Amino acid sequence: MASISHSSVAFTGASASDLFRSSRNGVNGVPLKVLGRARFSVNQSGLAVTAKLRKVKKHEYPWPDDADPNVKGGVLSHLSPFKPLKEKPKPVTLDFEKPLVQLEKKIIDVRKMANETGLDFTDQIISLENKYQQALKDLYTHLTPIQRVNIARHPNRPTFLDHVFNITEKFVELHGDRAGYDDPAIVTGIGTIDGRRYMFMGHQKGRNTKENIQRNFGMPTPHGYRKALRMMYYADHHGFPIVTFIDTPGAYADLKSEELGQGEAIAHNLRTMFGLKVPIISIVIGEGGSGGALAIGCANKLLMLENAVFYVASPEACAAILWKSAKAAPKAAEKLKITSTELCRLQIADGVIPEPLGGAHADPSWTSQRIKQAINDTMDELLKMDTQQLLKHRMLKFRKIGGFQEGIPIDPERKVNMKKKEEPIVGRASNEELEGEVEHLKQQILKAKESSTTPPEVALNQMMEKLQREVDHEFSEAVKAIGLQDRFAMLREEFFSANSRDQLMHPGLMDKIAKLKDELNQCLSAAPNYGSLKYKLDMLKEFSKAKSVSESKSKASTLKQEINEKFKEIISRPDIKEKMEALKAEVQESGVSNLGDLDEEVKERIVSVKQEIESELTNVLKSMGLEVEAVKSKAKELSEETSFSNLKGKMDSLNEEINKKIENVINSSDLKDMIELLKLERAKAGKTPDMTSKNKIEALEQQIKQKLSEALSSSELKEKHEELMTEISETRESVGGLDESSKAESSKHDESRVEFNVGANRSFA
Repeated sequence: MASISHSSVAFTGASASDLFRSSRNGVNGVPLKVLGRARFSVNQSGLAVTAKLRKVKKHEYPWPDDADPNVKGGVLSHLSPFKPLKEKPKPVTLDFEKPLVQLEKKIIDVRKMANETGLDFTDQIISLENKYQQALKDLYTHLTPIQRVNIARHPNRPTFLDHVFNITEKFVELHGDRAGYDDPAIVTGIGTIDGRRYMFMGHQKGRNTKENIQRNFGMPTPHGYRKALRMMYYADHHGFPIVTFIDTPGAYADLKSEELGQGEAIAHNLRTMFGLKVPIISIVIGEGGSGGALAIGCANKLLMLENAVFYVASPEACAAILWKSAKAAPKAAEKLKITSTELCRLQIADGVIPEPLGGAHADPSWTSQRIKQAINDTMDELLKMDTQQLLKHRMLKFRKIGGFQEGIPIDPERKVNMKKKEEPIVGRASNEELEGEVEHLKQQILKAKESSTTPPEVALNQMMEKLQREVDHEFSEAVKAIGLQDRFAMLREEFFSANSRDQLMHPGLMDKIAKLKDELNQCLSAAPNYGSLKYKLDMLKEFSKAKSVSESKSKASTLKQEINEKFKEIISRPDIKEKMEALKAEVQESGVSNLGDLDEEVKERIVSVKQEIESELTNVLKSMGLEVEAVKSKAKELSEETSFSNLKGKMDSLNEEINKKIENVINSSDLKDMIELLKLERAKAGKTPDMTSKNKIEALEQQIKQKLSEALSSSELKEKHEELMTEISETRESVGGLDESSKAESSKHDESRVEFNVGANRSFA
């Protein structure tokens, strides 16, 4: 190396401009390092110019002195400070991999024993190796979501630069965001794959503790995202396709990053990536967390390694929010749908890149080649599109995410944890406003009655809904005022918990409800808003009654009209009409004015025609879904009808006595609880009960029947029943027969059938 013997060189008789041109005149070829130890001075007319170069730290790039020309990729690969590790990383065993480690130890022990003893254990070693391979295959083909999360976070998993140096022929790392900082958590650079230039950028984690601290565990600051943004503009300007590698738990969320605009930097990247005119491919090689991953992930194609995960919140964070414990992370990982296969099914990811058994860290080179192949195949597809197609393709990829279907019923198990729909808050109406609206509605109903038109149903329903809301509000205020709100809330929770477990209501809970109901009835009148509550409740009852009467009248009139039409059809039938005309003519010819003076044959024919008409009408009514209990013939003689009037009165009195007896039995606590349990079970079973519910209902019905049968089998009722049956038989003999009505009443008492309502529009006989 050249050197200068003198510590200073003096140039005399030259101007300053000649001095700065001296590199052309005399000091050509002198290294700058040597000139750094030299001092220049010019003395002319008292003018002195000196220059001293400051010593700085020697950098090993861009052209290091110890560059090895035999290194694959040439000198350019040394433009990155990323070097191979001097020490092999220590193997890390995950919890679910411990059975495999035990098999490995067995294989090592057998081989050691074979070496020490000289015996042949080849068959045992082969059997253990086959068993190990099969266990490895079974384990890694049936991984749970949380196990894939642990693999994605494996300390020995290949990083972004590991893959880049494996798949590129040349790679030049580019530094800095041109705003004063170079974030090492995001690495950018230009590289070539099969002669095609790409702009690479990705999150860089460390391979050991020292590197992780330097790389901030792959969590970028705003400087890192702005560096990536600068390289995006650079690639867009020069037409380089962009390939991003995602591997971060999330953006760095410290105070300094927030002050420097972490959210703004991410948002700026999101907006910019949707407008870039070059193809973009994003590959998730580890974990992709939240907006920190999405800031370089708005691509035309999103590919994922087989064991990579992509999530909006980590499973631990989700579990801490929803289940208040990070121990529920496995459940959260399953519910979040964060694995590659699930995201492809949801059309968020576009492809899965396979990994070797054991994860990417088991064979990093093989994994890198699969990534290289995926990049080439995907880029061949994207480069066929023009600029407008690329932009539209990128936009539609994200617009289709989160599609849903309406009208599909939700699974009840999922619906339990869903947030209930909040009812809109409606302003309370004053009593004066309600009175005015009620009077107006009453006038409309009266006008409808006078004009024989239908009442205003829409207005009536709206008024009832409004009154219901007002009553509910007044009732809640009254409960608060009398201090029963907490007890109501506790009972409500107990009731819902009992219903959610599909269990019958406990008698103790029913007693609590009954006690609270009695206490509420006693204390409600002391509430300050009791008058307003009673007034609104009375109005609601009045309108409910009016609505039910209106509906029943409407149904009755419609049914009456249908029955009259059917009756006219029967009377208008030719055969019936012919018989009636013949009977009329025969009665007129006889000249008799009183029905009792007619001949017996004519009377019988009249009774026969009436019975035929009644039979036809009964069949028609049954075909309409109506139940006909008895058809009482008016063709009977008056003496026959009056003979049974006294007997019917006795039947009614006995029936009343039996009903009172039944009411007393029902009001007993034991049977009352059983009836309430039956109501609850029927309400739970619904219209289509399962076999278990049917069995419970039948058992309860049988118990209730037995209780009633025991109560009705008293000696007093038996005596009255026997006396009545004796009178009926005597009357039957004296009159010579029973009409249909008496037969029905007799059979009812003979069989001792009892009916009572048990709720849910069901009756029990």
